Amino acid sequence: MLMNKKNFRVGLGVAGGIAAYKAIEVLRLLQKSDCEVRVAMTKHATEFVQPLTFRALTESYVLVDDYATENPDPIAHINFSQTIDLLLIVPATANIIAKFANGIADDFLSSTFLASTAPVLIAPAMNTTMWENPATQRNIEQLKKDGVYFVEPIAGELACKTVGTGKLEDVENIVAQALKVMSLESEVLSLNNEQLTPDSRLQTQDLKDESLLITVGGTREAIDPVRFISNHSSGKMGFAVAEAAQMRGASVTVVAGVTSVEPPENVKAIRTISAEEMYQAVMKELPNATVFIGAAAVADYRPKTAAAEKIKKANQNFLALELEKTPDILLNVSKNRHEKLLVVGFAAETNNVADYAKSKMEKKNLDLVVANDITKKGAGFNTDTNIATILIKNSREKIELPLMSKRAMADKILDEIVKLRRK
Repeated sequence: MLMNKKNFRVGLGVAGGIAAYKAIEVLRLLQKSDCEVRVAMTKHATEFVQPLTFRALTESYVLVDDYATENPDPIAHINFSQTIDLLLIVPATANIIAKFANGIADDFLSSTFLASTAPVLIAPAMNTTMWENPATQRNIEQLKKDGVYFVEPIAGELACKTVGTGKLEDVENIVAQALKVMSLESEVLSLNNEQLTPDSRLQTQDLKDESLLITVGGTREAIDPVRFISNHSSGKMGFAVAEAAQMRGASVTVVAGVTSVEPPENVKAIRTISAEEMYQAVMKELPNATVFIGAAAVADYRPKTAAAEKIKKANQNFLALELEKTPDILLNVSKNRHEKLLVVGFAAETNNVADYAKSKMEKKNLDLVVANDITKKGAGFNTDTNIATILIKNSREKIELPLMSKRAMADKILDEIVKLRRK
């Protein structure tokens, strides 16, 4: 999980719904996370919560109307919107969402949205019927295409006493998602400044029609109930790809072996131990996938027979193990691919990296291979950074990825997958 940067500047927009009082809790949690928060409200929002409440908590003027005589800044919607790291709307009504989606700027908050150069995160709250209305869903879909982030509402009892989807998400999760968005955007900009990679701002929702199945981590092949054969894989690279794909709108399922880190939020995780277990889980999930990414370090061999009891070392100076091959997950996925499936492999090598990766791509009929030399400083297992070369089927081009965070590299890999899909 990405660390939160201190002193982020958040513009908190409050729209006119009964959940407006929850914005106070969001404000306080953001402040506890060392964020500087300024508040903008619609006129109807002020009927639920007085601007004085937010002014007392932020010690700043609360913006409602550009043209109010007491407003200290006559072009506040410009200055406010372009000096923040995130525009967070809590709660977002069907009305304000419709305005945002259709470019209507008839009040301070909608004008601020159009003028904002910061990422936008919207937390809707409304009656279930309004949430499910095709017009609302069209507006949400348009905003997602425009790169707007959403914290989806949850099901529960609403203020109107009906039960269904439309209740504002828990404030703790809203704040967690806000910090994550700002951290991701900040990381990309930081990498740009350090010239590690000339990446653009984080793209969003370009994978919304994809279902990714990703293998992550290492496997353990039992020698006896105590000992096993394994490797140094941490799962960091695979989980970084999973997190990036989920943020870009994909449905993500991870089949994880043994890892030293936890999977990201909002990602389905299936836990396995051995190569056989991972193989069985992958083949079961494969029909639902449109992209398969084999990022796991799967053991190539396992003991032909695992001892039922712990092997004693008494009077034994040597121990001979007879090994047999494990299922080749990547090869079997490729052989059983359906028409729309893209298959991506990883090749962790110590020498002749590009040659081995190219051979792997050809033998296993892969669409794309991410090859990395694990002997290079900053690359390989148990690091937060990586260095890689991407090879693409039927292309002589080699895409060199210099030293960067695994999270940044995940987006680079997904960029190439998006390009393949468009072709």
